[in-house]
Amino acid sequence: MSGHEGHILDGAIPPEANPALYGHDEALKFLSTAYRSGKSHHALLIEGPEGIGKATLAFRFANHVLANPVAHQAPLEIGPPDLNSLEYRQIVAGASHSLIHLTRPEDAKTGKLRTEITVEEVRRLGRFFGQTSGNDNWRIVIVDPADDMNRNAANAILKMLEEPPKRAMFLVISHAPGKLLPTIRSRCLPIRLKPLVEADLEAALKNLGFEIEPAMREALLREAGGSVSEALKLVNYGGLEMLMALHEAASTGGPSARKAMHKIADALSARDNDTLFSFFSQAVLHRMEVAARQNALSGALANSDRISARVSELRQKLTVSAAYNLDKKQTALSMIETYCESV
Repeated sequence: MSGHEGHILDGAIPPEANPALYGHDEALKFLSTAYRSGKSHHALLIEGPEGIGKATLAFRFANHVLANPVAHQAPLEIGPPDLNSLEYRQIVAGASHSLIHLTRPEDAKTGKLRTEITVEEVRRLGRFFGQTSGNDNWRIVIVDPADDMNRNAANAILKMLEEPPKRAMFLVISHAPGKLLPTIRSRCLPIRLKPLVEADLEAALKNLGFEIEPAMREALLREAGGSVSEALKLVNYGGLEMLMALHEAASTGGPSARKAMHKIADALSARDNDTLFSFFSQAVLHRMEVAARQNALSGALANSDRISARVSELRQKLTVSAAYNLDKKQTALSMIETYCESV
C-alpha cells in the first residue's frame, strides 16, 4: 500500500521500483545474516545522508523478506528483487497487502506534497495491520523518511514500535536521526549507511543513463558528496551552474556581483523551481557552516561566531518565507547577500 508516488527527481527511479543498489554490500550482508538467523530486529533505523540509497535498500530487503517468509530457508545473499514476481509488481503499484510505504501525502487542493507526515497517515497503519491480521505473512512498514513526521505522528508510531503486531517489521529511514525522538531511536536497531564512494556514485549515475562529462567530473563529484540525488540536482536542475554563479558573486564584488546575484535569484524564484531553491538553500547553509568551523579551527572565533549567527538568522528567514509563502526572489537575494557578506 502506498499513499502516493512521492516526489521523484527528474532522471531518478522510484526506490520501490529500482532493482539497482550500489555501495552498501556490508549492510546487505548484515541484514541477510540477521534475518536468516531468525533474530532480525522488528524495527530497523536506516540512517545516512539523503540520496545514497537508503530507501532502495529498504525496499530490496522488504522484497527479500516477503519472497522468503521462512527465515532459515532464505538465501545467504540479498539480491535484486524478481521483477516478474507478483509481490514486486504489487509493491511498485502501491497495491501490496504486505507492505505499506508511509511518506508525505499529497495535498488534494494544491497537488503538491505536504510538508510533513501527519498522524492521519500513521493511523493508516491500524487499518493495514487490521486487514492483514488473519494471515501469517510478514507485514512491513517503510517510513520514508521518519524526519518528516510531526510530533503527533512520531508519538503514534512510537506506540506501534513499543508493541508491534505479530510478524511486523518497521524499516525507518532517516537523513538526520539525531532529530528523531530518542524513544524512537531506542526502539530501533541502527543501520548506518555511508555516502557513496566515487566509483559507486558514477556507476549509479550510469545506471540512470547519465555519463559524467570529463570537464565537469571533478566539480560534480565534489559537490554531490556521494549522493545520487544531489548529483541529479546539480545536473538536471541547474544546481552546478547556480553554485558557480554564487562563487562568482562572492569573489568579484561590485556591479558584476549584483548582476550575478539577481541572475541567481531570478532562476531560483522561477515557477515550479522548488527543487532547485531547496537544493541551493541547503548548499548555502552548508557552505556557511563549513566556513564557521574552519574559522573556529584556525582560532578566528569572532568570525566563527559571526557566521554561525548569520546561519541561524538565515534558517529562520527561510522557515518564515516558506510558512508565509513570501516573495521567493527577495528571499533568494537576502540569502545570497548573507552568504557573500559572511564568507
